[in-house]
Amino acid sequence: MKKQLLILIVFGHALLAAAAHAETGGYSFKVGESHSVPLSFKDEPRRVLSLKPSLLKVRSHVALVFDEQTQRPIYNKHGQSVMPIASITKLMTAMVVLDAHLPMDQEITVDEDHLNKIKRAKSRLRIGTTLTRAEMLRLALMASENRAALALARSYPGGTAALVAAMNAKARALGMENTRFFEPTGLDSDNVSTAQDLVKMVTAARRYTLIHQYTTTASLSVDNLNGRTMRFGNTNPLVRNASWDIGLSKTGFINEAGQCLVMQATIKHRPVIIVLLDSWGKRTRVGDANRIRRWMERAPLRFAEPRGGVRLAGDFR
Repeated sequence: MKKQLLILIVFGHALLAAAAHAETGGYSFKVGESHSVPLSFKDEPRRVLSLKPSLLKVRSHVALVFDEQTQRPIYNKHGQSVMPIASITKLMTAMVVLDAHLPMDQEITVDEDHLNKIKRAKSRLRIGTTLTRAEMLRLALMASENRAALALARSYPGGTAALVAAMNAKARALGMENTRFFEPTGLDSDNVSTAQDLVKMVTAARRYTLIHQYTTTASLSVDNLNGRTMRFGNTNPLVRNASWDIGLSKTGFINEAGQCLVMQATIKHRPVIIVLLDSWGKRTRVGDANRIRRWMERAPLRFAEPRGGVRLAGDFR
């Protein structure tokens, strides 16, 4: 009888744990908890990073670090908050444009219809500038050029409205339940998402070869309307830092969203996705990214033993 009761108690605990995990969708990790992340080495016993989120101090209002191998967050600060995402929007614009398989060498022109009616619109592209679709896409992603994004939207089959509808449809297909798009640039504060949803968008965008190439391009020179060569730089200075291994990068800013940054990068042999939203101060988002990297690099390496315990590397007790 005692044995049957013990089995029922253990089974009940297992059901409660499974229900709790399902309810949180695997995002139940708290900022104060320590977390062991296995490394992808084949050594036995298995080596893990022992990460303590309490040691990481980020200044961004929203911050999420997602481990792509374990498919779990290793740091989560307000990851479920719905926020304006500014030009992070352009990642979805790019995916939808590429999904349409339009000719990338086709020339498209910035004309009066491409003028952004939204306040705070900025662009170095003049009315009448003609570039290939590939060049417009690179400028939209690398330099966050608003008129380039609008030119891409207007040249999409069915125009801007069809593009925005496709953006929202793709968001739903990716399981981005708290994401809405109203236009393709991110200048509208009604373009909103969560850090958790943006992890899904970055994961999908990283699979596009051109998005990988264009978002990590350091700079690009193009001929302007008057024949003058213009040089555009990447809005994320970290792509010019050789010590970073970045697979995707996108920045954003409007007053309502603050400074934003999403990246896919490899840190200490771990592929991770970093989402930083509502950072104030021009250097905060980059500073937070560097703080996250140092936090991971300084995490002690431990050996996970078969019985479930862990010991420090070099500790042979």
